[in-house]
Amino acid sequence: MNKKHLMSLAFDLASKGGSKTFPNPNVGAIIYKDGKIIGKGFHRFFGDHHAEIHALNEAGENAKESMMFVTLEPCSHYGKTPPCVDAIIKAGVKKVFIAMKDPNPLVSGNGIKKLISANIQVEVGLLEKKAKKFYQDYSKRFTKKTSFVSLKYAMTLDGKIATSTGDSKWISSEKSREWVHKFRTQFDGILVGVNTIIKDNPELTSHGKGKNPVRIILDPDLIIPLNSKVIKDENPTVIIHSNIKSEKIKRLQKHNKFLIYIKSKNGLIDFRKILDELRRISIFSVLIEGGGFTNWSALKSGVVDEIVTFVSPKIVGGKNSITPVEGEGIQKISKALKTKITRFEKIGEDILIISKVIKNE
Repeated sequence: MNKKHLMSLAFDLASKGGSKTFPNPNVGAIIYKDGKIIGKGFHRFFGDHHAEIHALNEAGENAKESMMFVTLEPCSHYGKTPPCVDAIIKAGVKKVFIAMKDPNPLVSGNGIKKLISANIQVEVGLLEKKAKKFYQDYSKRFTKKTSFVSLKYAMTLDGKIATSTGDSKWISSEKSREWVHKFRTQFDGILVGVNTIIKDNPELTSHGKGKNPVRIILDPDLIIPLNSKVIKDENPTVIIHSNIKSEKIKRLQKHNKFLIYIKSKNGLIDFRKILDELRRISIFSVLIEGGGFTNWSALKSGVVDEIVTFVSPKIVGGKNSITPVEGEGIQKISKALKTKITRFEKIGEDILIISKVIKNE
């Protein structure tokens, strides 16, 4: 048995996942027994079974007393799928070769400890140099244990994001929209309220400019239309809701959409709880592109770090036209949320303003 060759084959499998697994890492697994490979697997897309599960399913009952080669430490926590270590233990695998410990603090070392506690032999560091290079971008995301949140909107010169009829296409210029598509690739997730989906039916992708962030839909009552683009296509989508009795749950899961239940209060879901749950599935940076109410909820909760504003040289007017931040608002100017402008430039015919939110410590 050439251990390095088998682990190298596992990395070849891992690469097949491409960008479809984001924000999860690409992982490959091989099960070896009696001089031959009896199981192979890789993480195919976000929401799919992990590599270890695919390999175990292929090996079947023959996995007992086998050896597993996996490119990254098997998970030990409940995220979108059950812990892989539990399946490995149940299958009776006798030894696990792991290229690298998972840098995710939810996993890091815990999966290894659980395997050892179950009397499974574990060897960590096989092709570790290759693993560190393979997972360098994934590892960088765990240097901070808190989320980074950016809020983006485009408005007219008189501060409107839509007319009184809800029309908003297009306030910003084509060059500004191209800039936003590239900007989206920097984030793990892009979040909108369900009303944005109902009104605009957006794709919420990078439009070919790079990796697509995971779409996150804030939908307390699960009213999202099943024919929405974010439901019908294969790109990863997370739906945050507070309705455990909805008949839509199973239908959405059949579309490989990941549902997160968070209890609401007065019809609102706490943004801090949202970010806590998103970190559990490796979403650490979030771009909010919601409407006025979603924007207000995020700002009020204190989770927003940065505001990205496009100002278009257009006038809409009308007291019933929609503004970037709705909700109950601030009653006194002295209590207004404060920001510091960090970037100011012309993009096409628009002005781009990036501001850092000044938070009260």
